[in-house]
Amino acid sequence: MNPKELKEGECVHLVDFKKEGVYPIKLKKGDRFQYSGQFISHDDLIGKEEGRQVIFTGGKEMVVFRPTYGEYVLHMPRGAQIIYPKDTGQILMLADIYPGATVLEAGIGSGALSIAMLRCLGPEGTLISYEIRDDFARRAMLNIEQAIGGKPPNLVLKNQDIYKEITDQDLDRIVLDVPEPWQVVPHAKSALRPGGIFLSYLPTIIQVVQLVETLRREKGFVQIHVSESLVRDWNVDGKSVRPAHRMVAHTAFLTTARRIQD
Repeated sequence: MNPKELKEGECVHLVDFKKEGVYPIKLKKGDRFQYSGQFISHDDLIGKEEGRQVIFTGGKEMVVFRPTYGEYVLHMPRGAQIIYPKDTGQILMLADIYPGATVLEAGIGSGALSIAMLRCLGPEGTLISYEIRDDFARRAMLNIEQAIGGKPPNLVLKNQDIYKEITDQDLDRIVLDVPEPWQVVPHAKSALRPGGIFLSYLPTIIQVVQLVETLRREKGFVQIHVSESLVRDWNVDGKSVRPAHRMVAHTAFLTTARRIQD
């Protein structure tokens, strides 16, 4: 089978460029998608290549694409709130997620960050996820399996409270999306290898202050750094060039620190 061809079970997006609409569907033989009284059969999409124009029964035209990572996570079902793509990109860079690394994350949420890290880690890397809520874990695994194309063999999911302990050792990276990461710092100090990176995603500066104070008090961590990212789109239409009226401003603070040898 041509790997470029769309397959049954894949999630694809039908894009209406005239109205700037995006319609996610999961391909299934025999099903059809309805839009404003018009239909298109999934069978007409399966086996075709992405990027092609498709015609509905009433003549409506759209284009079919496989979703990018950013598009997929914004439309996938959620249990917990997701980490948005603008922060995900920063996390991958600031935490230096590389092929072959061993990374511990907590919690898994809806799986958006897990998908991004698995793509960076490659088959030689390992992602260990601590999550205490079974409903979040189930939803995240469904999202991950849909995005990856099956259950990733290098993902280890544990029902474990990271506030109490970290049982895994010699970790290259620890990435946290938990509300009280300062409780994790003593465990992270023991579990991270020298040179390893600690990263925490937090919504408020009050939480960040408490985390930074704990990192300094515990010692063993240097290069403590706090940042946030802002995204502003621009409209370019002939001679009309201006920033968009709305921008994606604060979503979270990213705090990083580097483990040193005691």
